Amino acid sequence: MSTLPILSIIIFLPFLGVLLLSIINSSSENGARNLKQTALWVTCLNFSVSIILLINFDKSNPDFQFVEKYYWLSSGISYHLGIDGISILLIILTTFLMPFCILASFESIKTSLKEYLIAFLILETLMIGVFCSLDLVLFYLFFEGGLIPMFLIIGIWGGERRVYSTFKFFLYTLAGSVLMLLAIIAIYMKTGTTDITYLLNYDLEPSLQYIFWLAFFASFAVKVPMWPVHTWLPDAHVEAPTAGSVILAGVLLKMAGYGFIRFSLGMFPIASSYFAPFIFTLSIIAIIYASLVALVQKDMKKLIAYSSVAHMGFVTLGIFTFTLQGIEGAMIQMISHGIVSAALFLCVGVVYDRIHTREIDRYGGLVNRMPIYAFAFMVFIMGSIGLPGTSGFVGEFLVLMSLFSINTYFAVFATTGVVLAAAYSLWLYRKVIFGSLIKDDLQDIMDLTYREMIILFPLVFLTIFFGFYPQPLIDIMEPSTTQLISNITDDLTLVMPSTIERRVY
Repeated sequence: MSTLPILSIIIFLPFLGVLLLSIINSSSENGARNLKQTALWVTCLNFSVSIILLINFDKSNPDFQFVEKYYWLSSGISYHLGIDGISILLIILTTFLMPFCILASFESIKTSLKEYLIAFLILETLMIGVFCSLDLVLFYLFFEGGLIPMFLIIGIWGGERRVYSTFKFFLYTLAGSVLMLLAIIAIYMKTGTTDITYLLNYDLEPSLQYIFWLAFFASFAVKVPMWPVHTWLPDAHVEAPTAGSVILAGVLLKMAGYGFIRFSLGMFPIASSYFAPFIFTLSIIAIIYASLVALVQKDMKKLIAYSSVAHMGFVTLGIFTFTLQGIEGAMIQMISHGIVSAALFLCVGVVYDRIHTREIDRYGGLVNRMPIYAFAFMVFIMGSIGLPGTSGFVGEFLVLMSLFSINTYFAVFATTGVVLAAAYSLWLYRKVIFGSLIKDDLQDIMDLTYREMIILFPLVFLTIFFGFYPQPLIDIMEPSTTQLISNITDDLTLVMPSTIERRVY
């Protein structure tokens, strides 16, 4: 296994699927079916390879594993891949969600099916590449390359305002990333390399760390997204097709959270400590503001999109506590949000395919006709709230525990987000599921099909399983997280020993 370039296989296997799709005759009688089945089998095969990767992953080793390195553009820029306990979880999340995205598109996408599936497979290649990259230039290419297929998915197969939403999404995210590119160039000029493993142990002057941190922050803050650069997300979610919303919430937002952990904390720890109160402030504003806005939404997708802004606020809070509890809580929150939020968008897609509207007031009393759907939707709503026994509780609890040890006032304000989440989530569930079935077009609405149950019930299982037993996630990430904390401690002790003694344990 050590000689097999398994990371390259996982990255480029979907691209092989693109080549297969491109030669299938989509105009034939069975063309659409062949396209769907090919894309589904390619994504399932890639998930199987990622499971093999997980089985062979040494959970006790905090260092990068399955390393591949080939010189590329120059002696300082290389094709360098590797994973640790932090990145492997996000790779598994990506490969796990992709087959569901393909399945969810079986009935809803009628036009340009081949191009649609090709866009998703290319997007999978680019997303996995982000989590495997150990070179800054390679990371940037994968990180920004994902904009192109997502731009097409929203812009071509989206809703009525898809052109406005997709250009807003593209311009927001690209503008922030230009600063990150300039920082990468400056880092190369300073150190002579873009090798991440080298830069993680390179002592940059604090003055440079502040500048580079702000440049990387400009890119990651838009992608998370943090307040006030979050406004592209609700528009993108509303106009995106169901599978587009699933992958946007499930994986693309996590790329920025991963960037904060890998680069902001790993490469610029002094600057991260200095700007931590700034991050806490923006995160708490995001949690409270997004939750209040979610309370007045009339569109189901837009409500879930604003809830994503609030939930990702807990992620950034946990990351910048510089504690083991906080960072692990942020990681679990990312995994949980990737499952629960993706599932909520799939639930919206189920009823949208039947009634062709996302307006909350157009529904009501669905439990009378769709009891299985009502059960699955309930589990995901409880997970979004953070009910004990669901995966959403574990991440938020660890983040709030670590935040209380840092600053009680910040923690109290952040906790209000939990209360507000219960308010808008339960309101949504009551309006859609309970009440009298009085709408004429809901009288004959059908419950979940077998295909929809195959999509939703694995997500139901994981939401409950990780709620009761998150230890497998902790076991995988803890050695790498502990080493990250140790490196941060060593760097910060040199410049602010009193702070580090109080904040890191």
